[in-house]
Amino acid sequence: MNTPSADLPTQLIVTLISMGNERDAQAKAKYLQAVPGGYGEGDQFVGVRVPAIRSLAREARKQATLDDAAVLLDHEIHDVRLLGAVLLVELFKPTRADKNAVIQLLLAKADRLNNWDLVDTVVPYTLGPWLLAQPADKATAILDGLADSPVLWRRRMAMVSTLGQIRLGHHDQALRLAAKLQTDPHHLMHKAVGWMLREVGNKNRVLLDAFLDEHAATLPRTALRYALEKHDDGARARYLAMAQEG
Repeated sequence: MNTPSADLPTQLIVTLISMGNERDAQAKAKYLQAVPGGYGEGDQFVGVRVPAIRSLAREARKQATLDDAAVLLDHEIHDVRLLGAVLLVELFKPTRADKNAVIQLLLAKADRLNNWDLVDTVVPYTLGPWLLAQPADKATAILDGLADSPVLWRRRMAMVSTLGQIRLGHHDQALRLAAKLQTDPHHLMHKAVGWMLREVGNKNRVLLDAFLDEHAATLPRTALRYALEKHDDGARARYLAMAQEG
């Protein structure tokens, strides 16, 4: 990695914290379940809204390095980690940092992406398209390593990474992982599976319906409802009836 810009992470953190709002911090903590017993329990927020974080990342991207992003991702405050995630997306763009190095850092810092908003902000727009350029066996090994993890957020990384592939016209990994992860016990994975299936249908309805013909009876109800959002009432009722029978 490059040498970090002189105090850039510190400057960004100070600026971000100064933009915080206590009411927004409390609302975000509740929304992302950073409460006792919640999936984000113990996380800290200062209450900076996403558009402001994106704007700050865009301002910093010309001078920022991957080491700067690493410092942000390691921070205890959620909003700062989100800034690091957005910065990774900016650095992944052409003429920015080396794409392989971005993915290396992303995977090394996977444990810092410890809520769905952090995962969904960076993974579809970096890991997903990057995997398309890799040998098929390597891509599958990386995705299965994430999908087989006991850590919820790594499993979500695997599933939502396919969004970047679906939008480029590649559906195989999305459908394979949807089948693999359909029995996941967590409702956030049910939503992720259903979301990716819906995205497949947006590009290729025939492929989605073929998948649903085979799997509708065993998909979690939430995943199935997400997948059916663009179907007409008749098709929706037919697939939901299959689920009831299953």
